[in-house]
Amino acid sequence: MTLTDSEVEYIEGILGRKMNELEEGMLDVMFSEHCSYKSSRPILGTFPTEGENIILGPGDDAGLVSVTDKYALAVGMESHNHPSAIEPYGGAGTGIGGILRDIISMGAMPIALLDSLRFGPLEDEKSRYLFEHVVKGISDYGNRVGVPTVAGEIEFDESFRTNPLVNVMCVGLVEKDKIVRGQAPYVGDVFFLMGGTTGRDGIHGVTFASEELTSDSETEDRPAVQVADPFTKKRVLEASLEILEEIDVSGVKDLGGGGLTCCISELVDESDNAAFVDLRSIPLRETGMTPYEIMLSESQERMVFVLNPNDVEKAKEICDKHEIVSAVIGEVREGNNMVISDDGDEIADLPTILLADPPSLNRPLEEIPEDLEPVEVVHPPVKESLLKLLSSPNIASKSWVYKQYDHEVQVRTVVKPGDDAAVLRIDDETAIALTTDSNTIHTKLSPFNGAAGCVAEAIRNVVSMGATPYAVVDCLNFGNPEKPDILWQFKRAIEGMSLVAEKFDAPVISGNVSFYNETEGIKINPTPAVGVIGVENIENIRTMDFKNEGDKILLIGKTYDELTGSEYHRTIHNLEKGVAPRIRIDDEVANAKTILNLLDEDEDNDITAIHDVSAGGLAIALSEMVISSDKGCEVELTSDELDENQLLYSESHGRYLLTVKADACEEILSKMDVPVEVIGEVKGNVLKINDNEFTIDELKDSYYGVIEKYMA
Repeated sequence: MTLTDSEVEYIEGILGRKMNELEEGMLDVMFSEHCSYKSSRPILGTFPTEGENIILGPGDDAGLVSVTDKYALAVGMESHNHPSAIEPYGGAGTGIGGILRDIISMGAMPIALLDSLRFGPLEDEKSRYLFEHVVKGISDYGNRVGVPTVAGEIEFDESFRTNPLVNVMCVGLVEKDKIVRGQAPYVGDVFFLMGGTTGRDGIHGVTFASEELTSDSETEDRPAVQVADPFTKKRVLEASLEILEEIDVSGVKDLGGGGLTCCISELVDESDNAAFVDLRSIPLRETGMTPYEIMLSESQERMVFVLNPNDVEKAKEICDKHEIVSAVIGEVREGNNMVISDDGDEIADLPTILLADPPSLNRPLEEIPEDLEPVEVVHPPVKESLLKLLSSPNIASKSWVYKQYDHEVQVRTVVKPGDDAAVLRIDDETAIALTTDSNTIHTKLSPFNGAAGCVAEAIRNVVSMGATPYAVVDCLNFGNPEKPDILWQFKRAIEGMSLVAEKFDAPVISGNVSFYNETEGIKINPTPAVGVIGVENIENIRTMDFKNEGDKILLIGKTYDELTGSEYHRTIHNLEKGVAPRIRIDDEVANAKTILNLLDEDEDNDITAIHDVSAGGLAIALSEMVISSDKGCEVELTSDELDENQLLYSESHGRYLLTVKADACEEILSKMDVPVEVIGEVKGNVLKINDNEFTIDELKDSYYGVIEKYMA
């Protein structure tokens, strides 16, 4: 049990009696960090969560954002870090399964998956093993249920050697008049459990996720990892959508962390009602299961629908047709308690608010001062450093990963993996741009600016595709919140993220907190993984590849002396020290709006390519444009304040590269009221930056095949 003495005292003070074993188990999972958010809730409340296009913010299984008059998107993001560290294939698969069920729970059809992954160095055999099997778990599960994995990002860093991160984002499409919620508003309705049967897998999964890993976790905590079943999930998906189409359900919720205890208590607490659950009616996979095991099991592929009793027969017919198990396991009652019955005996009776809304904690904070000492390095020749940087696993092509994913199933994908963001068609006029992003070194060095930069970079990704950012989701991965410096990192990160989300009117509508990402004192770099949803007119879609010989290359935004914390410093000099690039929020917003306004007016498609500048700086951004198009360019970068390496590799925020047709360049420049300069043109078959020249083959040889060599 993980309940503290003070929590036991608080609980028994409300109950007026001691808990029995079942009640203690139920409260133990609901008071866990994973379910209760007891350390993060006071801080998360500072996020902006409402906006013009927002239908529903945080609080349900997913957020909802309006994208057309007819359609909304259900969007969520979840972590499955600890399970993936123990059993990478199954842990990643169940992570996919969980986020898919969250989207279905809103009445939406899942249309896209994205992932945000972190592993130790590829030189490490265990890290390669985790990487290989996590990717295979995501691939096998997503491909088998028919939902495309369209985008994502991966980082390899020493801090993730013992604590890999597996964060998954899912987007679903729902007609606005068919949205459902996780609630149980009508007394007399019944709880209709359908999908997989209940077994002993995953018991105490949420408490396992709310503790640090140890060297013994791989053996001791394996029973806490759930078992994925994508074939059942496919049938559950189809049956769930049919039930939602055929029956006017009162509410629906998936069974994830905390199992039946969490699902039922949250359904009724949301509607100020009570719940009665009959244990003997729950379909079991294993014989001899105790009430404790049944109520805490986190077996996968299960959903609970709240139905009028008159609709049960129709729901059972649908489940039978799809060959999945179903049963009525209880009912909604008046009152405010959750009662568990076993063969007529009431064996647990707990206030729903105690289960679904445990008290939050105000833990102490301790500031980590920034390291303001100058960082001095000896720069190698640019010819050497750029090719080496392109070969960093953090920069090099990730095609080894996304070639394993089916990213075209459902035939909505307009822009495939490999660009700044994925683009999916919604209707004949509207598309959505989707991305995930994070910069863990920046966040470690400067939590406010680093985390703000994660949101800003994700926003730049969708703007580069021609989309207006509408909403943000997140997966916040940090160390042990009981340590004051870790919680201070978390608080400052939330403040930075909030600033950017608010200024862009892109509220945070859903997310997840994953604490305790430490193993015996070794903590991860703080990782606020950010997903952004952008909406655009299909005519405004742009991609990064050069299009025409002679097009002019424009740089929007200023480059500053911000080389510390860069991928250049990590890869070339093995350094992760200094301060992170600063967020200059007014410039960030102005530059993004300038691009979107230009695209709205660009009837002749004079703007031919757009790419944001982020990891690796201008040199990498230009290289990626050359590689993706097989077209060269000549660029001249000069500055009175910065040396060549700072110009090439600084990761200053707010910058975009645009190519425009030569005869339209002056007119486009005249429409801009932000820092912009013409730095070169699309030309020839080499990348030439100042006096440094690279053939396209040199760039490609460095960029492609890097991960493949490690995984051979």
